[in-house]
Amino acid sequence: MYGRRARPDLPEPLAAPAFDSHTHLDACGCETGADVTAAMDRAAAAGVAGAVTIADDLAAARWAVGAAHADPRVWAAVALHPTRTASVTAADLAEIERLAGDERVVAVGETGLDYYWDHSPPAAQQEAFRWHIGLAKRTGKPLMIHDRDAHDDVLRILREEGAPETVVFHCFSGDAAMARECVEAGYVLSFAGPVTFKRNDELRAAAALVPEAQYLVETDAPFLTPHPHRGRAGEPYVLPWTVRGIAATRGEPEARVAETARRNAERVFRTGPAA
Repeated sequence: MYGRRARPDLPEPLAAPAFDSHTHLDACGCETGADVTAAMDRAAAAGVAGAVTIADDLAAARWAVGAAHADPRVWAAVALHPTRTASVTAADLAEIERLAGDERVVAVGETGLDYYWDHSPPAAQQEAFRWHIGLAKRTGKPLMIHDRDAHDDVLRILREEGAPETVVFHCFSGDAAMARECVEAGYVLSFAGPVTFKRNDELRAAAALVPEAQYLVETDAPFLTPHPHRGRAGEPYVLPWTVRGIAATRGEPEARVAETARRNAERVFRTGPAA
């Protein structure tokens, strides 16, 4: 279980329904379908209408698909996380591709590059990233990118391979200049708890400039719980603190940010009326 302290209490509900574009319900402690429903009931009490639960290995991918079938408010994304790519077999990739075809899977991810952890050689990560880009193209589903300390290589490989129609930068961590480059390329930027952390002025500058049609909000729960509960384990119900942080940064009402991000998620992931 992530986090050394107890989870925060439920926040005040949002003024409009929001959508958690990236969470890890298994890492939040969910095991059964009843656990998934209970987590989403807590999310609903805070004004979070739905979520995409993300896989980072084969076991998590199988679980995520099952969770998405267990509760209609949950969808799944499947991939092999870049830190899991040191030894990937053809059978591993074949199963990810099979799972990606499930009707409740709405994205290929999270995939990309992670140069912070030394769990997988860069060459292996890059090869797997290129394969996942191809999978997103074959399935016609969005590519959900994990980019940690690897901005230049992520953008380069997207250019070399040709980006899928929809690219989502999960937990965007770049500055305003990178945000502008991504926006110009048509990518979608998803903002998580770090946008509320006190020293992240450059990240807030990025969140302020992204056009309304190109941003999402997420928890990455149980990780990256927003201020004022940084360091605690999260769940989708903590999303309101991030929504309110973005609203303050953009100088907009929280209801507008929540509604905009939810509609964007419905369009990007084809999960609802705005699809």
